[in-house]
Amino acid sequence: MRVIGLDPGLRHMGWGIIDADGSRLSHVANGTLRSDDRCDLPARLVQLKSALEEVLGQHGPQVAAVEETLANRNPDSTLKLGMARGVALMVPAIAGLEVTQYLPMIVKKSVVGTGHAKKEQVTMMIERLLPGCSPHSADAADALAVAICHAHHASTRQSWADRRHEVAGRAS
Repeated sequence: MRVIGLDPGLRHMGWGIIDADGSRLSHVANGTLRSDDRCDLPARLVQLKSALEEVLGQHGPQVAAVEETLANRNPDSTLKLGMARGVALMVPAIAGLEVTQYLPMIVKKSVVGTGHAKKEQVTMMIERLLPGCSPHSADAADALAVAICHAHHASTRQSWADRRHEVAGRAS
């Protein structure tokens, strides 16, 4: 399964793509989409949309995972971040991908083992879990963490489903 993880942001949207085969993970690509802060908000959202469509077209992920946004102290910043997050949710959905969302604490716990890990700890674990991977930015590292989180959760859900079918088959 090829997973794209997205760390939404209006100025910088991190993205990371991994391949997951059971518990085996491999790095495909990562980067940061940027919008021009000299442009008005609608133009910046279009820039992010177009750049994300290009990434999806180039790498062909099968599913998408997006980090959920927590409220910010500045309502204007929260609103703008929410709009960028809308792009991160909409573009993969329009492309036909299943989109799953994860809270930052769940992502950190999945990758580092604690929900309160620092960015440096997340980056270090990304480099350990994906040998040879060097995230382009902290946003890209966060996006790779979201992709890894989804791969772990999807693998667990698949194991549970397999187990249910196995038990149901014996009951028949």
